Amino acid sequence: MIKYLKTDDSKCVGCMTCTAVCSTLYFKEDNPAKSAIQVQDKGRGEFHLVACDQECRKCVQECPTQAITVAKTGVVMINKNLCVGCLACVAVCPIGAMRFFPGHRYPFKCIACGACAKECPKDALSIAEKEETAESRAWAEVIAAVAQPKE
Repeated sequence: MIKYLKTDDSKCVGCMTCTAVCSTLYFKEDNPAKSAIQVQDKGRGEFHLVACDQECRKCVQECPTQAITVAKTGVVMINKNLCVGCLACVAVCPIGAMRFFPGHRYPFKCIACGACAKECPKDALSIAEKEETAESRAWAEVIAAVAQPKE
């Protein structure tokens, strides 16, 4: 199972509560550019929520220092002690969920902590679990094999 932040664009009203909660929690300031969840205005009162789905794992494969791993919960995590700030993960993310803010050394992404979901006034966000796909399981196996100590 993969724990992830489930988004429902049909419920989002663009209030930006989620971005404020996220950026304040992790960067100690209300700054939408420093939020791991992004709210894109599609016009006519419609919004699109962007957050890591924890499933594609392209960032894990691309990381040259193995700083990005998959936790037992299925959440993709960044180890700042191993990260060199090359931003290969940001470049490879197909939905723009791996983020970077100028002046900050490390990339960042949603880790499905649920803080934004608890504060969303319209329930457009929730923490959920989903089955791993064959592709994400295959990546997990490759990652585990690479992480094994060599004898």
